Amino acid sequence: MVNVMADASKPALSRSLSGLHLWGIAVGLVISGEYFGWSYGWAAAGTLGFLVTTVLIAAMYTTFIFSFTELTTAIPHAGGPFAYAYRAFGPLGGFVAGFATLIEFVFAPPAISLAIGAYLNVQFPALDPKLAAVGAYVVFMGLNIAGVTIAATFELFITVLAIFELLVFMGVVAPGFSWANFVANGWSGENAFSLGSVSGIFAAIPFAIWFFLAIEGAAMAAEETRNPTRTVPTAYIAGILTLVLLAFGTMIMAGGTGDWRLLSNVNDPLPQAMKIVVGENSGWLHMLVWIGLFGLIASFHGIIMGYSRQIFALARAGFLPPAFATINPKTRTPVKAILAGGVVGIAAIFSDSLIEIGGLPLTANIVTMSVFGAIVMYIMSMAALFKLRVSEPTLARPFAAPFYPVFPAIALGMAVAALVTMIYFNWLVFCLFCGLFAVGFLFYRFTADLRDNAEEDALLETAQIEARTLAD
Repeated sequence: MVNVMADASKPALSRSLSGLHLWGIAVGLVISGEYFGWSYGWAAAGTLGFLVTTVLIAAMYTTFIFSFTELTTAIPHAGGPFAYAYRAFGPLGGFVAGFATLIEFVFAPPAISLAIGAYLNVQFPALDPKLAAVGAYVVFMGLNIAGVTIAATFELFITVLAIFELLVFMGVVAPGFSWANFVANGWSGENAFSLGSVSGIFAAIPFAIWFFLAIEGAAMAAEETRNPTRTVPTAYIAGILTLVLLAFGTMIMAGGTGDWRLLSNVNDPLPQAMKIVVGENSGWLHMLVWIGLFGLIASFHGIIMGYSRQIFALARAGFLPPAFATINPKTRTPVKAILAGGVVGIAAIFSDSLIEIGGLPLTANIVTMSVFGAIVMYIMSMAALFKLRVSEPTLARPFAAPFYPVFPAIALGMAVAALVTMIYFNWLVFCLFCGLFAVGFLFYRFTADLRDNAEEDALLETAQIEARTLAD
């Protein structure tokens, strides 16, 4: 990178978000995971097996968030994990973390948009879910382009509505809940200790991760947050506690309404579960479908914000074409980055022949692809935390990871275990994931000039100086 600072006259991201906005983003990014996607875990592990999986993954995410917050407050950068890995390991480490995050955030929205289409199809059976998914992209890319404060305020509003709707769902189905329904056929094997049950617990990992996937995306808004060193820790901790409570409440209540196997391979498990209790013509069901859309929209809208900031940060640092690093002078949003991720997502919606592999539905495989990116990013982030503790002991850390090194070690170890088991159970999707990484690496390998000519970034300064020293 050239040794010059950014031109002060160029448009920059707007630092206008409050802590409440950031909590709304953190929860909103994830909350669609309570509405769909997770029930595929029942198909793999049964209700009791998936409950075990979810407990383990919740522990991983809780320790991860408490550790990740240290990085976010020390390096409040739009690139999030890309910036942490770059500072710790230099350009190659930045590429690995950044591209993994990009895969996570670009492939999550098409899965969510397909669920939006499925929910709308409940109300309008003649509506093609894929066309509805494309329509969602058009609407919410436009909202993100309009401005970050508008987008974040809308995100907060629909996130609160989505939480309210999940609480309503639990209350409405409570009279029909039976623990006997939940535990019936609860293991994928003969009993809890059989090989089939243990195998199912591991196979269900991607769908338990879907409960919490993308909470880390709030880090990408840190550069647009007022006083991030104080607001980020509060938003993250409140966010993960909110999501853990909602995840277990939703899953358990849905599983006890009747035969859970009817819900294990659908994109709209909550309306289907409520239908069992209140019937097809109940006003409660129609309310869930309509208000429940807010949960999907919250994540969809928030992740568009996340992927656009990741594309913007990678392009600004010379890892993607510099055109994606431009900011619209009126809205102060990265318009080209928003549109680029949308093009990839819409292509994924219509890629049945490529992504509907391994006998799983299209949505399940898109979820798995996104989770592969997330897990690689989690590993790189925790490795960066350990590295920076050694290489930069004087780095200002407004929030230090509690119980260091235990919490980050737990998060790192569980993430590695999750990656290994996911590769074993999802070999074909992993091969496609590696193929995308290979394409990204070829671009990285032959575009060093973009990074040499990129503007200096004060938050990455240490890594850049080290890289230049090694080159000399």
